[in-house]
Amino acid sequence: MSSTVVDDLDSAAPSRPLVSPPHRGARFLLLLAVFLCAACGLVYELALTALGSYLIGNSVLQTSVVISVMVFAMGVGSLAAKPLCGHAVVAFAVVEGTLALIGGLSVLVLYTAFAWLQLYMPAMIVVSLVIGLLIGAEIPLLMTLLQRIRRQEASSAVADMFAVDYIGALVGGLCFPLLLLPTFGQLKGALVIGAVNAVAGVIVVVLLFRHELRRLVRAGLLAGVAAVLAVLGATYVLADDLEVTARQQMYADPIVHAETTQYQDIVVTRSTAFTGSPDTRLFLNGDLQFSSVDEYRYHESLVHPALSGPRSNVLIMGGGDGLALREVLRYEDVRHVTLVELDPAMTRLARTYAPLRALNRGALDDPRAEVVNADAFTWLRGARQRYDAVVIDFPDPDAASLAKLYSVEFYHLLGQVLAPQGKVMVQSGSPYFAPKTYWSIAKTIETAGYATTAFQVDVPSFGNWGFVLAGRGTEPPPLRLAADVPKLRYLDAAVLRAATVFPADRRRTDVRPSTLMDPAVLEYVLDEWRNY
Repeated sequence: MSSTVVDDLDSAAPSRPLVSPPHRGARFLLLLAVFLCAACGLVYELALTALGSYLIGNSVLQTSVVISVMVFAMGVGSLAAKPLCGHAVVAFAVVEGTLALIGGLSVLVLYTAFAWLQLYMPAMIVVSLVIGLLIGAEIPLLMTLLQRIRRQEASSAVADMFAVDYIGALVGGLCFPLLLLPTFGQLKGALVIGAVNAVAGVIVVVLLFRHELRRLVRAGLLAGVAAVLAVLGATYVLADDLEVTARQQMYADPIVHAETTQYQDIVVTRSTAFTGSPDTRLFLNGDLQFSSVDEYRYHESLVHPALSGPRSNVLIMGGGDGLALREVLRYEDVRHVTLVELDPAMTRLARTYAPLRALNRGALDDPRAEVVNADAFTWLRGARQRYDAVVIDFPDPDAASLAKLYSVEFYHLLGQVLAPQGKVMVQSGSPYFAPKTYWSIAKTIETAGYATTAFQVDVPSFGNWGFVLAGRGTEPPPLRLAADVPKLRYLDAAVLRAATVFPADRRRTDVRPSTLMDPAVLEYVLDEWRNY
């Protein structure tokens, strides 16, 4: 890229008229355009990686593909722009107008492709390639324009240009998670950035170099950017309806609530089950978390075997819907429950959304419950209180951020807050659909120094589902219910006896434990999902 830039600098004709505004003011405005264009370019990149993580999972793969494709395309775009430097103003205006339109619409286009065509990765690669080509073309053209304002040594011009470019990337990278996503969401955020890109990349440059352009050309460029802004603006107005329509394509039942947070995509659907009762379902990033028709099977299995011993202080990690908390609070001798959930939007929904609040029976407002919105791994490092029982209800480890919560290091930290006779229950995925993932979780817990008892139950919405009960002793903890267990709808002694028997196709396999440096569960779950 740098050799192309230097060639462009050397070939810039000194006889070109300098831009009419004073050098310092014109140079500042052009560098401001560089800053804004760089920020916009990085936001497009982050938006694509975030969307892929929400829709497909495997954030490492999504990030790697987007970045590698875009960086490659930027190099190609830089070379392709070299012949255009003789008409740098017009070329840059066209490039930025096109980039603003494609980048601004990129999230909507990919979301639509995923929802209606079940086609994401090929579309994402094509969009990343086109955006990368256009971003790559910016630098040579901008460098040529900068030299027309004031000639300077190539090394100095390159230093100024890339310094501003990198600072713009920094600001764009910070604004995406801290400002754009919380304020506008993914779809509207991309449209807003497209509009900023159009204004900074086209209007500023065209006005700065208006004396180099014929009146008809200048009018055409301004009309073009006005059309781009009109398309982006109209799409912004219709964005909510478009998003609702596209999202509904991905769910069989009517969506009654949807929101995209800093951490995940939350969707609640509601329909009538075959029994005639309402079926409320919660999805996080497209993955089913529960169905109100049979969630009691899952949550009874998750909670009650862990509370068959001491249970004065209980820790729940994950479970922001409040359903595991509901089961814990059924015991009158439970004095305090700490619920650690990353996403405040999830716990807010569990408190305020009537169908979900009815299911959890207002558990989050119980005076015995303390809700902490924090990353579980980070929270554990600073936790000092001891707990008699721990219930872990994290989503499946299909991303690096989740795999760390299924690591040897995580369970070592957990041991620091677990009372000597305490028990830990971990939801561990399906031994039928994902046996390597399931047994890797069990092996990981054992590697951290726990004795384990593995068991499985049938939850019709999920199919076969597995859990691991762990304790700090040398003997596997017995799988049983407390003598004073509340009346349960599904779980009893007979169910628990059968739950520890694994058919031949679900028995323990030779797998690796998962660590921070070797997240085996992430490898296994992605491999098994692809095969399934």
